[in-house]
Amino acid sequence: MARYTGPRTRISRRFGLPIFGPSKYLERRSYGPGVHGPKSSRRKLTDYAVGLVEKQKLRYYYGLLERQFRGVYERALKRRGVTGETLLQILETRLDNVVYHLGFASTRPAARQMVGHGHIRVNGRKVNVPSFALKVNDAVEVRNSSVARQMATKSLEVSTSRVVPVWLSLSKDAFKGTVVRIPTRDEIQPIANEQVVVEFYSR
Repeated sequence: MARYTGPRTRISRRFGLPIFGPSKYLERRSYGPGVHGPKSSRRKLTDYAVGLVEKQKLRYYYGLLERQFRGVYERALKRRGVTGETLLQILETRLDNVVYHLGFASTRPAARQMVGHGHIRVNGRKVNVPSFALKVNDAVEVRNSSVARQMATKSLEVSTSRVVPVWLSLSKDAFKGTVVRIPTRDEIQPIANEQVVVEFYSR
């Protein structure tokens, strides 16, 4: 299971956004990383650099390596509709992302690990592939074991401030959620400009 294991706060400071979730360190040092601190000058970015930055934001946000992200883009390109919105929909309906949105895991990396360790079932069957593509009416539930339920309970208690997206339904008592429909672009509220990402890859 390939995943990013490098420094996270540094990446968040580079983009000026909490890519990996809230960070007190990022709040204290909202400027970019480097020895020159807040006084360091920022050069004007070229169109290529802007596209690269937007692509990297999405890639780190969803926890994908470059090859995996490129594969998502190519799948989006083959489907009907607006490529950028389709790209976001594919990312949002990944199993690990849905597990995070339902509150069964406190972070996306934790959700990815939870899926990989076999703690999640889809439509009653164990699925340990974080990138598993969910469809409308697919049911996602935490496996009925003490370890899995304990992990999910703790995460649900911590994530009470997070609102479950309207395109998902959640039954906390049953540790189960359902994909009601595919989210729209406005409901996703992406952390980056997906159209710039599409233009970056189509060069």
